[in-house]
Amino acid sequence: MSTAPSTIEHRVFAEDRLSIGLTLPLLRAGQIVADFREQTGLAALADALGFRALWVRDVPLNSADYPDPVGHLDPWVLLGALASNTKQIALASGAIVLTLRHPLHIAKGAGSVQTLSEGRFILGLGSGDRPPEYAAFGRDAEERRELYRTHWETVAAALGDTPRVIPDLRPDDAPEFMLLPRPLVAVPMLAVGSGGQSVDWIARHSIGWMTYHREPETQRARHSMWRAAVDRLQKPSFRAFGVAMRLDLSDDPYEPATPLSLGYRAGRHALLAVLNEMRENGTHHVTLNLGSDRPVSDVMEELAAEILPAFHD
Repeated sequence: MSTAPSTIEHRVFAEDRLSIGLTLPLLRAGQIVADFREQTGLAALADALGFRALWVRDVPLNSADYPDPVGHLDPWVLLGALASNTKQIALASGAIVLTLRHPLHIAKGAGSVQTLSEGRFILGLGSGDRPPEYAAFGRDAEERRELYRTHWETVAAALGDTPRVIPDLRPDDAPEFMLLPRPLVAVPMLAVGSGGQSVDWIARHSIGWMTYHREPETQRARHSMWRAAVDRLQKPSFRAFGVAMRLDLSDDPYEPATPLSLGYRAGRHALLAVLNEMRENGTHHVTLNLGSDRPVSDVMEELAAEILPAFHD
């Protein structure tokens, strides 16, 4: 995979800058059923308002035992719809479960979204963290780390500067395969979570590292660990650091920030201070997982008017 950043990659991840994205589905607090026609409309609004990325999750199975009851569309289906209903915003997977899908299917999906979106896709890849799902798909959760590495290699080869298909089996009479159509713009590959890998492995193979929000001191330590891994590269170069953060935006602009699980409840002034600190500590992108009693479009419009101008040109 080429290390030269694509235009969309640079708009989302740039050195010494912070960009803001949104995680789909965009729901009010307590809402557990998504109207996906409404979601595509909110995605178009996010595009028009100047958010830099829309993040789509891969949740193959649901269970009453899981904390997230929302039913998510298949990510490739949703990404195709988003590609057709947006114009400028980056589309990112956060993250395709690399260990539970065949890597050639992932490469085919990524290339298809990159073609439909005209170069606006970032392929975020994770390993999943629910062992019962591994059993449901006939996989051994103990093999997660090795599956992640070998599947990453296959996807990267299929999407690389000199694309090649690595088959699982190669009979003597097998032809040479290829994936068409070939995207005109390379598909950036991003590690979401660790996938059981070291930060050095992630720095060598990925355009960056996307993690969940943690309290500031812990996050600073993780970022320092990441920067050290990037500095150890044979040819040190820019590698992004991004955070997925939950946000309950208060209608009181002066409400101080109160920690929540994986994020904050805050008014816009406190949120601005939080994001400025994250930028100063080396975070390049934050995707907000919205959830408040307010209408989602109102929250998006307040963020666009009061927060985005501080970070986006």
